[in-house]
Amino acid sequence: LLDRSESTEDLVDKGLPEWKKLLERSKPSRHDRIRFIDYASEVVEQKPGTETAVYTGSRKLTRTNLAIQNILALTRENRPARILAFTDGYSTEPLAEAASKLSRQGIPMDYRLVREETSDDFRVARLHLPVRTQVSEPFVLDVTVRGFTDTEVPLVIKRNGQTLSETKVKIINGTGRAEFTDRITRTGSYEYSAEIQPEKDAHPGNNRIERWLEVVGGPRVLLVTKYTNDPLAAALRDQDYDVQVVSEPGSLRVGQLAGARTVVFNNVPAFEVPSTFQDALNFYVREQGGGFMMVGGKQSFGSGGYFQSAIDNLLPVSMELKNEHRKLSVAMAVVMDRSGSMAATAGGGKTKMDLANTGAARAVELLGIMDQVCVFAVDSEPYRIVPLIEIKDKKNAIIGKIRRIRSQGGGIFVYTGLKAAWQELKKSNSGTKHIILFSDAADSEEPGKYKELIAEMNKAGCTVSVIGLGTPKDSDAAFLKDIAKRGKGRCFFTTKPAEIPRLFAQETVTIARSAFVTDPVGAKATGKWSEISTNPFAWSSEVDGYNLSYAREDATTSLVTTDEHLAPLVAHARRGIGRTAAVSFPLGGKYSEKIRAWPQYGDFIQTLTQWLMGDQLPPGIGLRHRLEGTRLTIDLLYDTDEWAQKFAIHPPRIRLLDGDSSGTPYEVAWKRIAPGRFSLTRDLEEGTLIRGAIQTGEYAIPFGPIIVGSSTEWSFDPDRLAELRAVS
Repeated sequence: LLDRSESTEDLVDKGLPEWKKLLERSKPSRHDRIRFIDYASEVVEQKPGTETAVYTGSRKLTRTNLAIQNILALTRENRPARILAFTDGYSTEPLAEAASKLSRQGIPMDYRLVREETSDDFRVARLHLPVRTQVSEPFVLDVTVRGFTDTEVPLVIKRNGQTLSETKVKIINGTGRAEFTDRITRTGSYEYSAEIQPEKDAHPGNNRIERWLEVVGGPRVLLVTKYTNDPLAAALRDQDYDVQVVSEPGSLRVGQLAGARTVVFNNVPAFEVPSTFQDALNFYVREQGGGFMMVGGKQSFGSGGYFQSAIDNLLPVSMELKNEHRKLSVAMAVVMDRSGSMAATAGGGKTKMDLANTGAARAVELLGIMDQVCVFAVDSEPYRIVPLIEIKDKKNAIIGKIRRIRSQGGGIFVYTGLKAAWQELKKSNSGTKHIILFSDAADSEEPGKYKELIAEMNKAGCTVSVIGLGTPKDSDAAFLKDIAKRGKGRCFFTTKPAEIPRLFAQETVTIARSAFVTDPVGAKATGKWSEISTNPFAWSSEVDGYNLSYAREDATTSLVTTDEHLAPLVAHARRGIGRTAAVSFPLGGKYSEKIRAWPQYGDFIQTLTQWLMGDQLPPGIGLRHRLEGTRLTIDLLYDTDEWAQKFAIHPPRIRLLDGDSSGTPYEVAWKRIAPGRFSLTRDLEEGTLIRGAIQTGEYAIPFGPIIVGSSTEWSFDPDRLAELRAVS
């Protein structure tokens, strides 16, 4: 067995030629066979003359347990076998399974330590804190630091990225410890990190550890709102709900979903909510049994840019308007980056330019026959691909021209592109004029007199939004954000080219195919509120305004408008084992005066929130998990008298999702190892964030996020070395 992980570096390569000679010479007979098997994150047998002669797998982990088990699968009962491992001894996973199988099959294992001793490596060996604590309850963070030299090392403790403490840890006989006490007065999930900052260090990759803590209280609602003193918060707190208000949507993190029973978006635009958080809501609702509600307003539903977002299919209403319900035509200009960087591949045989073309084509598809559009491709000059034209029956011809755009050289001259688009839009008599600028956030050149140009656009009622390929920290991101801010539009950033078509669609619908009705409208009950509550309910006879949408086929509508649309005002649906609701009228701010004066306002909010939270989990069941290196162990513990019969009808399932947001959930198998206990172990990739849920019938026990350390390979846990000795 040849350890090819990063921590052994090239030491195996240096010694291997000599080891092979010695082993070949010492074979007892010519019938004996030696196999050389490389391993790190993967296990590959060396076969001379093939591509396996050189190890090309991931070197991020040392999966000694997996490697031993692979070898055991190759052995034959009628031939003796023996294993010799060349390794630094620091496996990133426990060896218990391999030890048991070696013993059962009677196969001895020897090892030779291969390592380059260093005298200047320091690492954070452990950050211990409780998984869960109560509001205002003090708890201790225990940090263990190891090093080869006795000295003092700077240590920084952070909570959610904010520094809590900066101190020094004294290392004596290779080990130093520091303890900190913290207390949090609000429920939620908090990320703690411990990081050392030695002056000289051989392996900086093992200097930091992160862990999550959940602070629990009563049933928690995560309320995302732009309103100051949101009346929803007061209404929920009156019923002893623990309400966590997030007034800066951009600060939302996936970990904040832990422990929350329901999430409410109250008139918050999509472009301000991180895409990772929007993606994460799908698993939170469908698999973890959480509730989600969107509340109406000018920055909500389609008007807020949620059409074709990750949240779209969760809602019980459809946000795409029918042509006959649109009041005004739109004139839209699309300014597209076709610089050299757009020729880069984006996977699936597509270039970034191909995906940008698809996005622009999707924008045109969503425009109506009375709308106008023009398209410019820009590098150092603007190229008019489509002049300003009324769409009518020319939609396919316009899309065909867009799809033929190809990347050229140089960067994108932003001012030149915007100016050309504005000169074209000036020709339109449309009441709504809008420009979508698509540009590389790290290669947007020539600001020119963009401030004066956008001011001129604003006076004529033209707005500008930006889709930036890159991150908000890229060199030209601030410039692009300023364009959107001055243009009274939205600014999106993505590092995933595959997201570009969705962002184009989202922005187009926000401008052209969404509607917030600002006139008061009558409201009529459908009699279906009884699915939420059996208590009689006196509805408001009128709302101040609403987001026009359509109920989906699987939705239940409790309240509709009395205008020609008969549009849903209150709708709900089940998604997976979770629940969602859409309240299409505002519950705060402008256009909510009549509703806030409604005597049943508080009862309505509290009753709907209670339904979204689902049924209370019966007692007698609990979950615990532990992480050893990259191996996750989850135990489901239950009272057999209470739960055995329930499990006979609905056996417990476990659903997992790797990563902080999007992805496909998957199911893994349990083992019932004793009465009242199911268990599973799973080996994870380094740096993985994992969320999950135990499901039985309509109940779910959510857990996570759990983070697998990003420096597991460099943790050098002495327990692993002791375990290797014990196995041998």
